[in-house]
Amino acid sequence: MQPIIEIARLSKIYASGFEALKSVDLTINAGEIFALLGPNGAGKTTLINIICGIARKSSGTVRIAGHDNVADARRARELVGLVPQEIATDAFETVFNTVSFSRGLFGKPAAPALIERLLTDLSLMDKRNSQIMTLSGGMKRRVMIAKALSHEPRVLFLDEPTAGVDVELRRDMWGVVRRLKQDGVTIILTTHYIEEAEEMADRVGVINKGELILVEEKSALMRKLGRKELTLELAAPMTAVPAALSDFALALSSDGQELTYRYDTKAERTGITRLLQALADSGIRFRDLRTSQSSLEQIFVELVRRDK
Repeated sequence: MQPIIEIARLSKIYASGFEALKSVDLTINAGEIFALLGPNGAGKTTLINIICGIARKSSGTVRIAGHDNVADARRARELVGLVPQEIATDAFETVFNTVSFSRGLFGKPAAPALIERLLTDLSLMDKRNSQIMTLSGGMKRRVMIAKALSHEPRVLFLDEPTAGVDVELRRDMWGVVRRLKQDGVTIILTTHYIEEAEEMADRVGVINKGELILVEEKSALMRKLGRKELTLELAAPMTAVPAALSDFALALSSDGQELTYRYDTKAERTGITRLLQALADSGIRFRDLRTSQSSLEQIFVELVRRDK
């Protein structure tokens, strides 16, 4: 696929000596949804702000559709739309006017039909003449998205776009994101709702302590790092796992009613047959069993813990 963002050896060091980004290399393809995950303070917002030209880098390069974001800053910036975490709008301006003004900042001609379509897509049309100060927090965030899209960018950054937003609005927003992708817009998002990344993203990057520790296609990541769990519902509760079963690294639930066994689906042998035989030999009976797959959230937590 054709890359639209190319980042090479990007670093950010503050005057205090704190290294917010450590030689980050990243390529983002045109038309994909890329989820950037990481704990608070990992460097997600710093990375986004540098790409968008809001913060200065210490070293390295950022190119957007071939344009260096410093040497050709104006052209690079107009290709990008940003929805920051903080809500910042003119409290006394109307919704329609503030979105239209954002379009004008990029030298784009007036396009009332486009603005109305954006407001309709974001369920804001009935508030088009309302002052920003009268809107709820969720509606203000929708206005931020409309502003970011007003100049028809090729790349849209969503930095925690659904923080503090109700479930219905989150669903509306992701509907808009899907339509944007269909139109060829590249979307980069950070989110604390990892289930959103699991549902929406084509690829996932994990950043921790300023370092990009993993970039992978979501499906490949789930296959590579995901694990399955076999949970056995016991016929009678246990107080401890018998020594005869110690080789299986079983986890006993707090009420003693369930045993959980984790295994790798890609391993030559899962060990399940041997486990079931060992249970029978030990006289341990179970009423039912079920399997489950690791979620992206579990994989993320494991990766960050491993990187500490």
